[in-house]
Amino acid sequence: MRSEGHVVRRPLSAVTAALALAIATVTLTATPAAAIPPNIPSASTAASRLAALTVAAESHHSSYDRALFPHWTTVSGSCNTREEVLKRDGSGVVVDSSCAAVSGSWYSPYDGATWYAASDVDIDHMVALAEAWSSGAWAWTTARRQSFANDLGGPQLWAVTDNVNQAKSDQDPATWQPPLPGERCRYARAWIQVKWYWGLSTDSAEKSALSGMLGTC
Repeated sequence: MRSEGHVVRRPLSAVTAALALAIATVTLTATPAAAIPPNIPSASTAASRLAALTVAAESHHSSYDRALFPHWTTVSGSCNTREEVLKRDGSGVVVDSSCAAVSGSWYSPYDGATWYAASDVDIDHMVALAEAWSSGAWAWTTARRQSFANDLGGPQLWAVTDNVNQAKSDQDPATWQPPLPGERCRYARAWIQVKWYWGLSTDSAEKSALSGMLGTC
């Protein structure tokens, strides 16, 4: 801008402050990148797989025990399944000699929170162990239940905010869905994939809820 034939220059401090504000604005409004578990099907594939699931009432609730699903088994070296998920789904994760995460950040897709301490992060079983038990896993061998509880090959294990995972507990989508509405499509696709891959049944209320969630995709 010119005034009375002279160039008007902003003080350097003002320019620097404006630039810093612009950078801060971008940082605050950008959507965090999240590492997502593998093999989540498309909405159309998920709909086909939902239709293929056996519909049956849940059963055997009273005989469930978490110990029937050996979990957080050693994957490689000193790293167990929980630690592998923290490394896989975190950003800049540094581990110590025992494979415990000592620094890094984790974005929780269920609620949009970012955490900087592994102690604030739970590893959620997409299909909870109790839900799996009542949907057919009661008839499995212990070895198969162990494979299910430590499944890194599909969308079964998610790094999420600890109290969100605790609020979900062992509920299915008929009674619990992610707090972020925009996450419900992907959640349904992942849930269906796990049930389909492992041959688990769905009850009618659960199936109806999943169908509605796919409708948001």
